[in-house]
Amino acid sequence: MMTDIRIKVVDVVGCKLCVSSEDGQKLYDRILENLFENKKVVLSFNGVTNLTSAFLNAAIGQLYSKFSEESIKTNLKVIDIEDDDKVILKRVVERAKDYFKNSYPYEKAVNNLIGGGND
Repeated sequence: MMTDIRIKVVDVVGCKLCVSSEDGQKLYDRILENLFENKKVVLSFNGVTNLTSAFLNAAIGQLYSKFSEESIKTNLKVIDIEDDDKVILKRVVERAKDYFKNSYPYEKAVNNLIGGGND
């Protein structure tokens, strides 16, 4: 039987501002640790005043490199998140799913942009 674990984002980050990818990485590490231990994670954004896509990309987006969409839907629940932040989260998730399904076009575009346009 799976155990549910509640993670309060502000406790992991240490403040109400969830803006940096470094802080997102801290949250990702906590989520990952619990998912690998077969625990369902309930992620509470209660008290968060600022939330950016950089933070969410690091915290949640990169989960799609390790787990299937179905596994994430089943084992990760997000609660207490503002409606505006839900929109950002949805965008992050959609981009992450697209990227990890087929990263080649993204990597090619970046390489072309920085001048390494060789395939």
